[in-house]
Amino acid sequence: MAASTKSSTFTRYQVFLIVVLAFMQFTVILDFMVMAPLGAILMPALSITPQQFSHVVMGYAIAAGISGLLAAGFADRYDRKKLLLFFYVGFIAGTLFCGLAPTYETLLIARILTGIFGGVVGSVTMAIVTDVFAPQVRGRVMGFVQMAFAMSQAFGIPLGIVLANHFDWHAPFLLIVGFGAVAGVVIFSYMRPVAEHLELQRDITAFRHLINTFFDPRHTMAFLTMMILATGGFMMMPFSSAFLVNNVGVTQEQLPWVFIVVGACTMIIFPVVGKLSDRIGRLPTFIGGTAIAMTTTIIYSRLDLSPLWLVMVINAISFVGIGSRIVSSQALITNIPLARDRGAFSAITASIQQLSGGLAAGLAGFIVIQTTETSPLQHYDMLGIVCSCTMLACVVLMFFVDRQVKRQMAMAPPVMGATSKAA
Repeated sequence: MAASTKSSTFTRYQVFLIVVLAFMQFTVILDFMVMAPLGAILMPALSITPQQFSHVVMGYAIAAGISGLLAAGFADRYDRKKLLLFFYVGFIAGTLFCGLAPTYETLLIARILTGIFGGVVGSVTMAIVTDVFAPQVRGRVMGFVQMAFAMSQAFGIPLGIVLANHFDWHAPFLLIVGFGAVAGVVIFSYMRPVAEHLELQRDITAFRHLINTFFDPRHTMAFLTMMILATGGFMMMPFSSAFLVNNVGVTQEQLPWVFIVVGACTMIIFPVVGKLSDRIGRLPTFIGGTAIAMTTTIIYSRLDLSPLWLVMVINAISFVGIGSRIVSSQALITNIPLARDRGAFSAITASIQQLSGGLAAGLAGFIVIQTTETSPLQHYDMLGIVCSCTMLACVVLMFFVDRQVKRQMAMAPPVMGATSKAA
């Protein structure tokens, strides 16, 4: 199923696979991302503090991180399609629980349950992409698959806010359940097995496979890089809508338009960034994206009452930088593991991201202060500074990852390619 290493064209099945994986990622990302704009509704509806809200976000992330580690040892022992369906069905069940949760306590439990399953879905997706597509085109593929992030911004989150405003905060989760059910049926019915990695497995226990992958010196820098990469993003996101409403003066009715404009711009830029990273290199793309993201983060976190158009412009430019970092880093780091370790490597990477992101969200809850339910957030500018520092640290780490990938590809080019045959 892998694209030829000499060809940049995709087969019809590969196009289908990109679309279905992107849509599935859309539902998983939307489930997490929708918590940010719901913050301004959830906190007064459930009478909870910013710290309690951060616990809801942190609960999902930490649960996802722990489940990713537990699943890593088994990630390369099964057909990736079956593994994907198992965790995706669990994710849909957890999201349904969120849509029915009546209190803060039940919502917290529901988010933890959703995180247990949802946190593994993304890692299995990355392993499938690495198995099926050759390194030379993975930037483009990542650009399309990561469009799920933009789709959640442009369509999912605004629709979720509208539903929450007209009904209540449960409605967006029920919407995700409906989308997820459609994606699950399509994957079950039409996706082909992804199992050729099974022929490369060694006769060792799942626990030993996890330990070997985690402590493999080739993986250390990638794990550290993804940990720092996640930390900055998770700190800003949980309180973004509350910041816009309470500090910047954006109304609940205007909020969906911010996400629509930002998402639409991101949908355009992600495929462009993916293609650009394949042409000029993943590291230069990452550095350029970081420069944009750092600048806009500092500006955004210091906004006070501002016109809607300015908020949209700053957010749109910011997500150009964020998108460049996401796509280029994923395309680069997927080249590191051997084919037999891709599932475990992806699961551990996702786990590290979720755990570090969850801790970052919890830390943000201690930094940000809100004296009343409608008063402005305080110290949000401090989050902007911390995030910018993590972005700068990531550039240094990504430099070493890029050097490592170039050495590996020079020493053993065949090992770095996809393992599947052309579809």
